[in-house]
Amino acid sequence: MTPVEVAVRADDTLGEGPTWDPAGARLVWVDILGSRVHTYDPADDAHHVMDVGRHVGAAKPRAGGGLVVNLRDGVGRYDPDGTFDWLHHDPVPGRRGNDAAVAPDGSLWAGTMRYDEREGGGNLVRIAPDGHVTPLLDRVTVSNGIGWSPDDPGLAYYVDSPTRRVDTLRVADGRVVDRRPFATVGPGAGFPDGLAVDAEGCVWVALWDGGVLHRYTPAGALERTVPLPVRRPTACAFGGPGLRDLYVTTARTGLADPEPLAGTLLVLPDIGEGLPATPFAG
Repeated sequence: MTPVEVAVRADDTLGEGPTWDPAGARLVWVDILGSRVHTYDPADDAHHVMDVGRHVGAAKPRAGGGLVVNLRDGVGRYDPDGTFDWLHHDPVPGRRGNDAAVAPDGSLWAGTMRYDEREGGGNLVRIAPDGHVTPLLDRVTVSNGIGWSPDDPGLAYYVDSPTRRVDTLRVADGRVVDRRPFATVGPGAGFPDGLAVDAEGCVWVALWDGGVLHRYTPAGALERTVPLPVRRPTACAFGGPGLRDLYVTTARTGLADPEPLAGTLLVLPDIGEGLPATPFAG
């Protein structure tokens, strides 16, 4: 049985988007509906929370310090001193930012979804360090996990949760030129949410309403299922010394029966080896 520990009792409504910040040796994640950005340093157990005053789908480290954030009304930046500016202000009534990830070239891939999860109401865009926006996918429903192959920087993994699939995206000149199914989650097993790619090129996926993590080989075969003590894990990321610990964010929103560990940050110690996160270059 894979050991699962509580790293932080964060009490998140909708914890999401964990990312290891190598410069700060800390984990960064968000509580989307709580409008909060968390940081956690496992070396000294320091946990800090920043209230950003609006729903925040993702927060990622910047190369020069600070954070880039995927917010309800677009993508913005926080400088190390807390100063905020908009990089891509794109308010759409009824829509918010969701998961995001930094590509190997230092650009940000940022997804959106409607609050009512209306089919086709979201999108996925690429935001260059200078703020230039390139549409990648339109008419997605719940734009979620994003990651890249360590052996092929032109190959990305992507989740639109209601499809129950993880897809591969072939990228050329900053655009998606091919999209294919990579792995499918069967009915009743939950919905794929956030993901992480490890040093062996395998893809770890959190299953919302499934209470597990799946690990898929680069060929798309299900290699491992790891049970978790929560029904709604949302995303995962490697961090800690040697990037060997897998952190898992969780949610308590929409649960009729309270779960003791829903909303906490979990960790699976020494479960594998992750890949260094690329900071946003803008």
